Amino acid sequence: MSQAAPRRTSQDFLAHLAAVIESRKPANGGDPDRSYIARLFSKGTDAILKKVGEEATETVMAAKDGVPGKIVYEVADLWFHSMIALAQFGLGPADVLDELARREGLSGLEEFALRKAKQREGEGG
Repeated sequence: MSQAAPRRTSQDFLAHLAAVIESRKPANGGDPDRSYIARLFSKGTDAILKKVGEEATETVMAAKDGVPGKIVYEVADLWFHSMIALAQFGLGPADVLDELARREGLSGLEEFALRKAKQREGEGG
């Protein structure tokens, strides 16, 4: 009887994917002729951000269609390209998870009020 491989946690998988993305940067030896990720990095920030925008639009369109499989597929593309954008700025999924953890327990209205207060402080200083 074969034993199933242990399942990775979501956080482990995101960290693994972030490491793959990092390894594909041209600065780390990624070849734009052989890797989609390396090619996207070689095109620069604007190309990466354009791709994130395209994937966000496709996610919205899939959600409007209401087909669960299409929604998951498009959100996966959005997450993937968002992770490339994070890597472009030296960030990773742990940074996003830390921010989400910081927000835990805050209502959306409290978070919005805190952001508004910080903006006012910045304007007055």
